[in-house]
Amino acid sequence: MAKKKTTATDTSDRTPTRKTARPARKKPRKTKHMVIVESPAKAKTINKYLGSKYVVMASMGHVRDLPKNRLGVDLENGYEPHYQTIRGKGMTLQDLRKALKRVDKVFLAPDPDREGEAIAWHLIQALKIPEEKALRIQFNEITPKAVAEAIANPGTINIDRVNAQQARRILDRIVGYKLSPLLWEKIAKGLSAGRVQSVAVKLIVEREKEIQEFEPEEYWRIRVQATPVGEDGPDPDKAFDLEVKEVDGEAVRLGNEAEARAVVDRIENAALVINTVQTRMRRENPSPPFTTSTLQQSASTRLRFSARKTMMVAQQLYEGVEAGDEGSVGLITYMRTDSFRVAGEAAEASRNLIGNLFDKDYLPEEPPVYGKRKGAQEAHEAIRPTDPVRTPQDLKSCLTQDQFKLYNLIWERFMASQMTPARYATTEVRLDAGGILLTARGRVMEFDGFTRILSGREDPQDALPSGLEEGLELERLETDPTQHFTEPPPRYSEASLVKTLEKKGIGRPSTYAAILSTISDRGYVKFKDRKFTATELGILVTEKLCTHFPKVLDAGFTSRMEQELDRIAGSEADWIQVLDEFYLLFRQNLEAAYENMEDLKKNPEVSEKVCEKCGKNFIVKFHKRGKFLACSGYPDCKNTRSMDGVPKQPPEPTGLECEKCGAPLVIRNGRRGRFIACSAYPKCRNTKSCDEAGKPIEPEKTGEDCEKCGAPMVIRIGRRGRFAACSAYPKCRNTKTIKGEAEKPPEKTGETCEECGAGMVIRYGRRGAFQACSAYPRCKHTRSVETQPQEQTA
Repeated sequence: MAKKKTTATDTSDRTPTRKTARPARKKPRKTKHMVIVESPAKAKTINKYLGSKYVVMASMGHVRDLPKNRLGVDLENGYEPHYQTIRGKGMTLQDLRKALKRVDKVFLAPDPDREGEAIAWHLIQALKIPEEKALRIQFNEITPKAVAEAIANPGTINIDRVNAQQARRILDRIVGYKLSPLLWEKIAKGLSAGRVQSVAVKLIVEREKEIQEFEPEEYWRIRVQATPVGEDGPDPDKAFDLEVKEVDGEAVRLGNEAEARAVVDRIENAALVINTVQTRMRRENPSPPFTTSTLQQSASTRLRFSARKTMMVAQQLYEGVEAGDEGSVGLITYMRTDSFRVAGEAAEASRNLIGNLFDKDYLPEEPPVYGKRKGAQEAHEAIRPTDPVRTPQDLKSCLTQDQFKLYNLIWERFMASQMTPARYATTEVRLDAGGILLTARGRVMEFDGFTRILSGREDPQDALPSGLEEGLELERLETDPTQHFTEPPPRYSEASLVKTLEKKGIGRPSTYAAILSTISDRGYVKFKDRKFTATELGILVTEKLCTHFPKVLDAGFTSRMEQELDRIAGSEADWIQVLDEFYLLFRQNLEAAYENMEDLKKNPEVSEKVCEKCGKNFIVKFHKRGKFLACSGYPDCKNTRSMDGVPKQPPEPTGLECEKCGAPLVIRNGRRGRFIACSAYPKCRNTKSCDEAGKPIEPEKTGEDCEKCGAPMVIRIGRRGRFAACSAYPKCRNTKTIKGEAEKPPEKTGETCEECGAGMVIRYGRRGAFQACSAYPRCKHTRSVETQPQEQTA
């Protein structure tokens, strides 16, 4: 057998002359840690501080909650909640699970409150994070130092705070999901009730009744204008006003003109000689730094911000904004707090800045300490700048107009709180005119103190003329009796309602804005001219609930429940026992209400008005927006009217034809005003905007043609602002950005989506601004800008 011929290229039988190359060794994976926060904005800011060794991701708020369309609580088995993944959060959890495989530690960093504690706990449950791997960290401000200290000193989940949050959630769920069906059965479909919101509505209803029942009372005031008499006679330039305070040693109460005239006659027949002149120095101390409620009140009165808007902008400042070369920076401390406490380092930083800006007279010897508030969570701080050196003017170019206004308000309030008091010289002049006591008061600023740093504060000088002394004779220039009437108590504004809720212990800092928004959305109150007014529907529902659930709608009982939740969080009470105490009473009231509450659906009020279609009387019915008239012949006759009996106005003709189907175009009225629509609706859904005169508003042309079909390009408004679109839509869907206009990211609202828990943002459509879920297209939930999520509806 011939040997196999070996060619130059065949080396199969050869012994290798060099070692075979070994496969390259994989570099050992660098150990990474993971930080989970709620929002992408916070994640961006924290990631900048921690660097590449950390993976920072956002849970987009809650990842689990009670089911949306059922109670989700086992009332017979220890109130066991049945949590499920929030719709739209599956992808978020999947992304988090993938990242978890590459890390050895997970730092859970939701907000430092009960809601944040619950989010951290739910993340552990949903992601099945091992106990030894999960670490809880908290920080009151998003700064490099605060984040580093939190990472260096991690803790574990505080299960008492989680239980307090669970107890609140279950209480609200029980009330919402048990009371609402009762209202549907007895009054109208679509109504709802809530444990805390219904109490807030009750306050507004009670104030409305006070106003309606108020009877004004007449009273008179007497002002006397006088001037000193010198060597040269009376000096009109030194004239000042005195007011009658007492008559014959008793406080003045003049109920009619005759009584006022009798006092005027006595003054005109008496000599005016000064009895006493007293001058005292009075100190005006600065207000403490902001808490959540005082921030909402001040922003409402000074900036005309709603509570919702205030919290939305504050959330942006807390999570971080782009501050020039610094990048994303958290500008304020956590904005949901009821504490006046200020960290020592923050107080020292403010003192250094005050010392640089003003002289030593403006700096107190020791940092001011403001008293603790009953029930306040002193682990939190007041709302303050994270670094006072960042003045509002330095950041003005980096902030939106609303962000600048709110940051300026917070910065000034905090800096003023660390300064010395203002001092005033107050002078009181008293004189006796035939048994009638007249007084005059004046005030002059001696030292401006903390007021120097406050912009927009007016401090009028109300000085009395110089040279006033005991025994000086005055000449009367004018005696002016004026008629007045007592006024009813004012309707609640957002600021005054928040103040009342806090005073009565109803709700907590994190809930005030939601309470105000929810009661407006339910149709029980109207917010007009910046005042809350109770509607007929609100009064009716409140009266029914107060009759059959007196404890549940009692402000004192609601306050005690808040205290019980605080005790749960502080390991002083068992959450199951607290729920038992509430539910036992509530269930008894609920069973009695089904038996005894008047059924307005079965026994409606009969109107005198007659249906023109069938001749039967109208009856009074209710829906979410109030009363209306419906034919008693329903369902054979479905005719309806407004309460004033005016039939629904037919659509107005425009004289134009629909360009899509040729049918006439008409003007209709919608929730957002008049608009033009095709009369062939619902077969044709063509609509367009119109002006006040009913003329169509044509889109603005760009002056360019579509490169795809040649039709003109027009300007439209979308989720991210203005853009150019083909006018041949929907046949041609070509779009592009407008030259010179950069796309802006959607504005965050600071609220979460009730469908999936992601953050809500402001987007724009053809009918203006609306709120949309930031998780779009995974979650397509939207609502109007005015509408707020309803936590307690069924």
